[in-house]
Amino acid sequence: MTGTPNSGHRPAGSLHARLGEVTHRIVRRSRAGRERYLDRIAAAAERAPTRKRLGCANVAHGFAACGPGDKAELRSGDAPNLAIVTAYNDMLSAHQPFERFPDVIRAAAREAGGTAQVAGGVPAMCDGVTQGEAGMELSLFSREVIALSTAIALSHQMFDAAVYLGVCDKIVPGLVIGALSFGHLPAVFVPAGPMTSGLPNDEKSRIRQLYAEGKVGRDALLEAEAQSYHGPGTCTFYGTANSNQMLMEIMGLHLPGASFVNPNTPLRDALTKVAVKRALALTALGNAYTPVGRVLDEKAFVNGIVGLHATGGSTNLTIHLIAMAAAAGIRLTWDDFADLAEVTPLIARIYPNGKADVNHFHAAGGMGFLIRELLGAGLLHADVTTIWGTGLDGYTVEARLDAGGEADWTDAPAVSADPAVLRPAAEPFQATGGLRVLDGTLGRAVIKTSAVADERHVVQAPARVFHSQEELQAAFKAGTLGGDMVAVVRFQGPRANGMPELHKLMPPLGVLQDRGFKVALVTDGRLSGASGKVPAAIHVTPEAVDGGPIAKIRDGDIVRVDAVRGKLEVIIDEDEWAARPLATADLSAMHEGVGRELFAPFRAAVGLADAGASIFAVHETEDA
Repeated sequence: MTGTPNSGHRPAGSLHARLGEVTHRIVRRSRAGRERYLDRIAAAAERAPTRKRLGCANVAHGFAACGPGDKAELRSGDAPNLAIVTAYNDMLSAHQPFERFPDVIRAAAREAGGTAQVAGGVPAMCDGVTQGEAGMELSLFSREVIALSTAIALSHQMFDAAVYLGVCDKIVPGLVIGALSFGHLPAVFVPAGPMTSGLPNDEKSRIRQLYAEGKVGRDALLEAEAQSYHGPGTCTFYGTANSNQMLMEIMGLHLPGASFVNPNTPLRDALTKVAVKRALALTALGNAYTPVGRVLDEKAFVNGIVGLHATGGSTNLTIHLIAMAAAAGIRLTWDDFADLAEVTPLIARIYPNGKADVNHFHAAGGMGFLIRELLGAGLLHADVTTIWGTGLDGYTVEARLDAGGEADWTDAPAVSADPAVLRPAAEPFQATGGLRVLDGTLGRAVIKTSAVADERHVVQAPARVFHSQEELQAAFKAGTLGGDMVAVVRFQGPRANGMPELHKLMPPLGVLQDRGFKVALVTDGRLSGASGKVPAAIHVTPEAVDGGPIAKIRDGDIVRVDAVRGKLEVIIDEDEWAARPLATADLSAMHEGVGRELFAPFRAAVGLADAGASIFAVHETEDA
């Protein structure tokens, strides 16, 4: 194994002016909060390693269950001790592979002269299991629970660094927020990898639509789903889980080339071992101290947003990245996303904005090719701190096994192995990242257009108003939906019911669109990275329960969703609109059962969607 940081061979191009402008304004508006955050983690670093200052009974509790060798190391306090924070459970395909990781990590730590302990577990729920069910209303708030659980795990202060085992939707953002609360500690994120390819995602989508139309039965649908989600690893479509993995690599918290290596393979294990050794090398006990609070700076977050646009990633990250940045004293806005999207080319097509899955993306050149292309176009900051010990140019490589079966790195391919999946920045699939922020009389929203046909980027049609996705489905099954339509599904925001994803809307709306009607969706709920061919203005804020204008819409109002001009409007006389009362809804049924009653304090405290939909206080910031 080389395990040696590789600086890459292709220099970054001159920084794009828009990238510099957006980064500068983020730095300016965040100055007060960021300085306060850095002062806090610097003070915490001066007190580390804290376990040497713990009372004898305290530290004895901390190593009581260890074997003789680890106990001796922890007793002396001289060797680095690594926290393992894990989202393992064996119900989630993406997290089941983590079952065996602690043993691999402990062995690698001992080889490197350190120790490792499972500091704690965090919950990991699967949106795929809870879609359309009451449990989905806990999904967004699980991010906050994960952050809180991470803080509890690290609160014992026995550790010099941490490795984080997590993959899916809210899990990685929650782990990042928790890690940043201990920002003086180095942090390395260790992925499990995607499952091998199963039934193609577009075929799965086709069968879902046939089921929605009653043309195939439940047995056929279940068989298609089982062939799609068939083994250990992350789902292979490019939703939030795989967008998270891309982000952790392009933001410098993964090893280069680690994101999309399949689970339970020799290369996956070899990369995990190197990740452990890197984490131990970054502690304050050595000469390469690299706290995570310094890695995740303004430039790193800008790089993450660019990566999201270039790959057509999940709209959920327009919420999560803002919440993650706030934990580091940095204020992002949707305007930052929109301005960067205008100059970032879409250079990857992965389902739902293409037919390929993440395994095909990885085989075509993967993250190393992507990062090199974006650096060459001046669309990434190369001069960032990473856990690999290099700038981002050290990530223009791909991982492999050497002759001895250990991890090694070589330059990413110069040419994409499949230009239908991955292209050079100079020959993109489209010139912009396919994500727009909409403003207008209905508030603010986000729309993802990378999978939407050009002729559907503007839809103006009468509204049909629903207060749940079940109401819309019932109307579809009753045959009362037809003609051009903007479906308005409201009272789905974070304060209303936890802002669930509304994926059960997609098959019926897709059917209507395929019948030739102009169809769009407007909602204060979420759709995530699986947002597909139906234009959808999502995350509408202010939400209906907070008196947002979306609560004024009535059936028949003409609504315009305009992803070209960035507008979300109702076409109505201004005086009539101003005088119209807000609709209300009885949400009591959404606040009890399946644990929902426990989350009343979260619903009461949560902030706006465009501020991260977080229960945590946002740092004070300066005006942009």
